[in-house]
Amino acid sequence: MDTKPLAVDGYLDAVPAPGDRPGTARFQLIVSPTDDAVDDVTWNCTTGDPRIASALLTEIQPGDLLHVSGFLTQPDNQAEAARFTVDALEVLATAPARALQEMVLDRYGDYVVVFDADTDAVPVFTALGQWVGMAASPDAIGTLIEIHERVNGGDA
Repeated sequence: MDTKPLAVDGYLDAVPAPGDRPGTARFQLIVSPTDDAVDDVTWNCTTGDPRIASALLTEIQPGDLLHVSGFLTQPDNQAEAARFTVDALEVLATAPARALQEMVLDRYGDYVVVFDADTDAVPVFTALGQWVGMAASPDAIGTLIEIHERVNGGDA
């Protein structure tokens, strides 16, 4: 594997998701090396920095222009995707308000869900920010919460 330091500016593509471990997050960044949209590259990014993960999951919105730096890891197998591990993040510009009007946060007791007009899938988190799962549709939110409470003893 080849690892190189990298710093890029790009737009947050979608709502970031919690990572596999507490204090981590996954997100996609659209980087435009030229002014032509055909040259846009989508980077799959992760961070293990709890401060960055918290900001991504609670403050930063899709469409925000970010400056990120970290390490790009190119796998030995060219068929595998490169991994960009972010260890510094700065918001250069926030998304226009119109991009956020199509998303709605709602509370289900100790749970928070994000409704997006562009998709039926609904991300579900506890009020403390713990990832619960992705409900396939709004009708499946209750079932997902019930399963989470059975597995975790009802404590959100």
